Amino acid sequence: MSAEQTGTELTRWTIHNERLVDDTRKMRVSIAQVELPDGVTFEQWVLRTPKAAMMAIVDDQNRVLMMWRHRFIIDKWAWELPGGWVDPNDPDPEATAVREVEEETGWRPKSVQRIGSFQPMVGTADAENVIFLGMGAEYVGTPQDINEAERIAWIELGTVRNRIAKGEIVGAASQIALLHLLAFDVR
Repeated sequence: MSAEQTGTELTRWTIHNERLVDDTRKMRVSIAQVELPDGVTFEQWVLRTPKAAMMAIVDDQNRVLMMWRHRFIIDKWAWELPGGWVDPNDPDPEATAVREVEEETGWRPKSVQRIGSFQPMVGTADAENVIFLGMGAEYVGTPQDINEAERIAWIELGTVRNRIAKGEIVGAASQIALLHLLAFDVR
């Protein structure tokens, strides 16, 4: 019988303490003193961020709405899906995703459904990303947030695999949402 079946936790790490290094509105960094089941102890850096929400919107021509933007941390231009941090005062990830799409792109999704959520770096970070699918969109005007995208475009869904391979789509959340669209016929 496995540990999962018996309810035992043979490989669970023990956290002896955790000290705060930095705490901001968008990130909390700490160092945890951990012990492995075999008795080895070490310090582990821990990053915690607010929940984020993003949306892949597909139109009736099998295109997805994306933003071409520069990410200074990796010094790279890439295509991304619109999204942003979930506000603790309005903790609804779907409302966040819809609002961010409109602010960043000038488009409003016609219908929305949750695809799921993921943690991009489970060994180091608690940074939940919730992904939504929008079917169709209505143009509502110029994007409100001029700092987000150099260009906004409807990208043929059939070009996504090649764009990922060429390094044009590098963000984990964008890749996961887009690969989900390709793996499961959502139309």
